[in-house]
Amino acid sequence: MEFDFLRPLQHEILDYILKLSSQQLGSKIVLHTDQAFPDLDKIQIAVIGICENRGLNNDILEIDLIAVRKELYRLFPGNWDASIADLGDILAGNSVEDTYFALKKVAASLIKKKIIPIVIGGSQDLTYALYRGFDELEQMVNLVSIDNKFDFGKENEVMSATSYLTQIIVDEPNNLFNYCNIGYQTYYNSQEEIDLIEKLYFDAYRLGEVSNNIAIAEPVFRDADLVSIDMSAVKSADSGNFISFQPNGFNGKEICALSRYAGISDKVSSFGIFNHNNTVQESVLIAQIIWYFIEGFHYRSYEYPFGSKENYLKYTVLLEEVELIFYKSDKTDRWWIEIPFISSSNNKLKRNTLLPCSYDEYLLACNQELPERWWKAQRKTVI
Repeated sequence: MEFDFLRPLQHEILDYILKLSSQQLGSKIVLHTDQAFPDLDKIQIAVIGICENRGLNNDILEIDLIAVRKELYRLFPGNWDASIADLGDILAGNSVEDTYFALKKVAASLIKKKIIPIVIGGSQDLTYALYRGFDELEQMVNLVSIDNKFDFGKENEVMSATSYLTQIIVDEPNNLFNYCNIGYQTYYNSQEEIDLIEKLYFDAYRLGEVSNNIAIAEPVFRDADLVSIDMSAVKSADSGNFISFQPNGFNGKEICALSRYAGISDKVSSFGIFNHNNTVQESVLIAQIIWYFIEGFHYRSYEYPFGSKENYLKYTVLLEEVELIFYKSDKTDRWWIEIPFISSSNNKLKRNTLLPCSYDEYLLACNQELPERWWKAQRKTVI
């Protein structure tokens, strides 16, 4: 059984939780212990640790997640009704591929049960295993990565935390519909890589763009299935990561806001935090990132694609070359734009679909400017 890959929580964590008050988060979750495994039929969110770090090619061979769990479980929850379980850890396999296989199987089983895995891990190449976890669902996948790099690899390069995206793009079955990077820093990426993002009609937002207006990221998360966070995207002054020093990056408030956007998205069904540097300082921030994701999950509104668009306000904008259809939710004031179905044997869409967008993109269309994300999405449907 796939859950046999999971090691129960260490006694140090269990003893720590016993000392917490009944109001703290650790007292309100279901735990995987030597004696019992959680009843997954009653769970909505599952925390999983991955003790695998070989993809970073550094001297830290195994990640210790005890500090992360202690920091998380001593926090006080909000007014949540989500049922949360800690399923323990997947240990590093004899090979990295063994770890990928175990994570893929566990993630696939949880997603099928409509349980969101929150993966706390080592190296970010584990994102590949989370992506492969969608294979059995036979759906196209939108991946959002909060990262200062694109993580493209060179030809024939062994997959690692800095090259996993290439494997996601080229490996079969190719279920990737869209990739979006949030927070890339230009000097960490070659011009060739930046051009490739454009050529593949992917989306990318520079660190400065998002820091100046963090709300531009919300529609991106609303369309995501899988969200992967590289802790190197956070500046060291806020993360406490002085092993791999980052003078620039998101601050603590911004990374938590982005995590909340991911949690509030009705579509996000897998969430991972990677490249943890194994320090207590960074564990504090990771715990708060997870807290904000769960907080966001509590406020999900289950709109499109889970609800009907019939009750939304419909706006038609006529441009010179195309007619754009926008929808606005009267429940949350969020916006979508329609991607029309184009009859083609290569079309990845089976019907008209809605792309999350912002009010600003609607205003751009009113000023006769075609929204860039709409154009890219339409191009991808017929590639």
